[in-house]
Amino acid sequence: MKEATIRVYVAHLAGAQKLYEKYGTHADPWMTLVGYFNSIRELGGTRRLVDDRVRTMLNAADQRGLSRRKRPLLQELTSRLGATEIPEVLDRLEIGFDPEVESQRKELRKAGREHPTPMPIDVLLATNMLSVGVDVKRLGLMAVLGQPKTTAEYIQATSRVGRSTPGLVCTIYNWARPRDLSHYERFEHYHATFYQHVEALSVTPFATRALDRGLSAVLIALVRLTSDKFNANHSAAVLDRTHPAVKRAVELIAKRAAQVDGRKEVGTAVKAMLEQRLDEWLAQAQRPTGGQLLGYERSKDGLTPGLLLRAGLGPWEKFTCLMSLREVEPSVGLILDDRGLDMSYAAPASTPVPGGPTV
Repeated sequence: MKEATIRVYVAHLAGAQKLYEKYGTHADPWMTLVGYFNSIRELGGTRRLVDDRVRTMLNAADQRGLSRRKRPLLQELTSRLGATEIPEVLDRLEIGFDPEVESQRKELRKAGREHPTPMPIDVLLATNMLSVGVDVKRLGLMAVLGQPKTTAEYIQATSRVGRSTPGLVCTIYNWARPRDLSHYERFEHYHATFYQHVEALSVTPFATRALDRGLSAVLIALVRLTSDKFNANHSAAVLDRTHPAVKRAVELIAKRAAQVDGRKEVGTAVKAMLEQRLDEWLAQAQRPTGGQLLGYERSKDGLTPGLLLRAGLGPWEKFTCLMSLREVEPSVGLILDDRGLDMSYAAPASTPVPGGPTV
């Protein structure tokens, strides 16, 4: 496994160098190799290999028709980094490879000075910290060591590369691991259909807070999509709760709730909540101001008021609609208190670290 990892890293780094020497900045997306690992232990082992064997083999890569490459600048993105170090690494990843900058750096080095732009990163070794919130558009090359434990993690991690240019992902399987072997044997089919293999989330269906946040959008979607009468944006003003499409939408949602939860009272409660939303919808439709007709969305000119409200622009109301699962709850800033458990809370706390973490 170690030998395979070494050869993959050398081939990618030396191959990218060959393209860089020929095409210049056009090859920049593939000059930074991102190594993804399922554990810090595996990452640590590869780090030693990059510092030793990979470095040595890169010096002789021209013998295989590739290009020599100097000692790669290595950086990791893991939980071992401090809160202030992570933004620095992300900023450093934005620095690309440029032949003109390299020539300037050489001239300044001869004069005993350093270029103001830091050296770009050749190899980034990362764990699952990379798969959430990292958006560096210039990255285009990744080597994944071992199949991640979940398909969702695999998709999230590999989607960090190839965001603005075509990306290349190489997965290194371990033949001694049955799971890796299984994915290797059905590699093409798995990658052609891996979105259907994404693991289901563990949620409580039809919980009270879930209904508060999602019921209105489901009701309006069913009404709009099953009847041409209510499809257009301005059709929100002509709601008729006796219309078959409206009655069917209410019955379908309530029936589904009872079937999923297994209790009739849940379906009854959901139906009551739907009726309340219809009451509110009719109330807004029947009180136009200045001749304005209610729409599902507010028009850009402001002449059509909107029934649906975007999350985060105000307090949560019955027709606030989520545009993304990230909008479930607002972010909360945290101030870390580094006092020990044996210290009195009457004592003054130390000054919080600027740029502390948020959730």
